[in-house]
Amino acid sequence: MTKLDSQMARGNMIGHQIRAWEVLNDRILETLNMIPRHQFVPSAFVDIAYSDMQIPLGHGQVMLEPKIQGRLLQATNPMPKDRVLEIGTGSGFLTACLSSLCAHVTTVELLPEFHVAAKDNLTTQGITNYAAELGDAASGWLDGEVYDVIVVTASMPVLNQQFHRQLSQGGRLFVITGQPPIMEALLITRIDEDQWSTESLFDGYAPPLIGAETSHAFTL
Repeated sequence: MTKLDSQMARGNMIGHQIRAWEVLNDRILETLNMIPRHQFVPSAFVDIAYSDMQIPLGHGQVMLEPKIQGRLLQATNPMPKDRVLEIGTGSGFLTACLSSLCAHVTTVELLPEFHVAAKDNLTTQGITNYAAELGDAASGWLDGEVYDVIVVTASMPVLNQQFHRQLSQGGRLFVITGQPPIMEALLITRIDEDQWSTESLFDGYAPPLIGAETSHAFTL
């Protein structure tokens, strides 16, 4: 993809996909326009990197559609002093977006090949304010830290409340929950020590997080 092709594709993505999904935050739009999405996708999908579709990454995992990533970023609204936890590094594209918006990102990936490739992608883009961890975070990432924003990039059939507990006061959690055909994107905000609010953002689909609990019992 040439530089001109990339610029045109990004412009179309912003105008026809992301704004159309009511993502109007200038910081978010600038970030999505600035970071070269095509450099974070597998080589076979470079020509459709800016399309309104999920990009297969392998092992049943995907890069979410640009409009979903835009809504995710707008809903959690990472601020310059925030610390962010990302569950599921994937290709590193969303890590790059989060890193450009906040102070620091801890991103956790289960699959070694994704972990290595994402670090290479982030290094190529000169991104340094992140820590890439290799491990299983399907039941939480118990590193003793609390975070202002937590983003789960794959779905969770059952929502694990451990992530609730890792939010700072006022912290925001984005997660897609449920099982096909009914899946729902939620924004969960910690109000105080033992209280959280939940906002339904939209219906959508994402493959399940590897290792996530799959019981039909769904609790908040």
